[in-house]
Amino acid sequence: MTPNELSEALRAALAAKIADGTLALDLDALPEQILVERPRQREHGDWATNIALQLAKKAGTQPRALADDLAVRFAETPGVKSVAVAGPGFLNITLDAAAAGELARTVIDQGAGYGRGVAEAGKKVNLEFVSANPTGPIHIGGVRWAAVGDSLARVLEAAGAEVTREYYFNDHGAQIDRFSRSLLARAKGEDAPEDGYGGQYIQDIADAVLADVAAAGGPDPLTLPDEEAQEVFRSIGVDRMFTEIKAALHGFGVDFDVYFHEDTLHETGAVDRAIARLKDSGHMFEADGATWLRTTDFGDDKDRVVIKSDGQAAYIAGDIAYYLDKRERGADEVIIMLGADHHGYVGRMMAVCAAFGDQPGTNLQILIGQMVNLLKDGEPLRMSKRAGTVVTLEDLVDAVGVDAARYSLVRSSTDSSLDIDLDLLSKATNENPVYYVQYAHARTANVARNAADHGVRREDAFDPSLLTAETESALLGSLTEFPRVIAQAAELREPHRVARYLEALAGAYHKWYADVRVTPVGDEEIGDTHRTRLWLNDATRQVLANGLALLGVSAPERM
Repeated sequence: MTPNELSEALRAALAAKIADGTLALDLDALPEQILVERPRQREHGDWATNIALQLAKKAGTQPRALADDLAVRFAETPGVKSVAVAGPGFLNITLDAAAAGELARTVIDQGAGYGRGVAEAGKKVNLEFVSANPTGPIHIGGVRWAAVGDSLARVLEAAGAEVTREYYFNDHGAQIDRFSRSLLARAKGEDAPEDGYGGQYIQDIADAVLADVAAAGGPDPLTLPDEEAQEVFRSIGVDRMFTEIKAALHGFGVDFDVYFHEDTLHETGAVDRAIARLKDSGHMFEADGATWLRTTDFGDDKDRVVIKSDGQAAYIAGDIAYYLDKRERGADEVIIMLGADHHGYVGRMMAVCAAFGDQPGTNLQILIGQMVNLLKDGEPLRMSKRAGTVVTLEDLVDAVGVDAARYSLVRSSTDSSLDIDLDLLSKATNENPVYYVQYAHARTANVARNAADHGVRREDAFDPSLLTAETESALLGSLTEFPRVIAQAAELREPHRVARYLEALAGAYHKWYADVRVTPVGDEEIGDTHRTRLWLNDATRQVLANGLALLGVSAPERM
């Protein structure tokens, strides 16, 4: 039985008590979904619920008394072996082997769809992540958001949401000017400006710009006045840099539905329209020759200048227009993923959200990620061969590969800083978490191949009542958890929960593998137990593959 089936059966038992008058409640007082969870201690049963504690006061009875009565009634449910009451009124439920083992067939039947649900159904989510400035390769902090953001998008989709992956292309502002001046200086053979960008990539792009212009038959930029030459390097160089960024992300398994150019906010009048709307709602005021947004009305620590006294738009003006643009494009929820140095951005943007009449924390959600440190030989790795001062996406992938890089970046909560040991991720041992999970999948594939070689076939028999070993019960219990893990990871915006679940599932599988046999030993004849265990093996293989897919990590057949 799945958690949903248990929930429905519990609700039916409670509804029956209401119908026969032994529970003084209206039917609509029952929750649509009764929560059932794995007990912390396995010996307490397969599932537990606190529904008696939730309803007792409303029904004018004691939780323990309600639990005792419900336990007697629910124990008669097909597939339930026993129900015990614990503490003040918890119900601990143990399934019979056949009911528990039936899950193996459910997983096989649902295939890649197993685990997917509807917890986020009906929501249109705009998820913006990475959005690195097109002035250099993506550094390691941005790489963390690439892995986490893409995995979160996959998890949200698995929970039923419609997700738009968006990259904010920052092609407007001072950093682009510094980038252009740096390219021009290197093309002239000069050092980069003091406030400019260094690294071999600047020289590479400068050379590429000159080659592009020559191939197109244009005038040599180095013969033009600096202002005109800088514009040539800007238009071609930024495009070159961003093409490299997109190629690097694609190689990392990350692609976007929308690449939104900041310049368009100013060119299309979106900034003026957003400001006009806030003026109409009475949230703007004039002071000191500037136009301000009264964000303190919505919890910000100070009001914000939107139009400066010289008539130029402040940086927040673009942020205001961009948020409104996303909402007007149909996003119910706007999620923005930012680095640790953007904490100050949260309060003002939540105030902007509220000023538009939206709900902060719902219509706008901002996730802050902490720093990533790469360790090599026990020491921090701080230099890139190409970028000079920062470690890049390419550096990480070159060191450990895409799978290990993505998995290691996703498996920890973004609330905490992350140390990644490159030496550990290069090892083919159980200490390496991505190897541990991928090896479990490869092992399931190997067991299936061996079974085929011995003539053990799934289609010949399936008798879930034969899955009675303790390791089989534990493995089935772990498989059952997958849909709940996805729903929770989506709700909390925490894809690392999927990675940690996969590690627990891999552990349960390795123990099962060491405990039982899918193929006959010696002269032993093939029996239904072998065939049914193959179902369980293949169900585990499916769930491992489904989970790894949510993280953008491959599920190898051999290792």
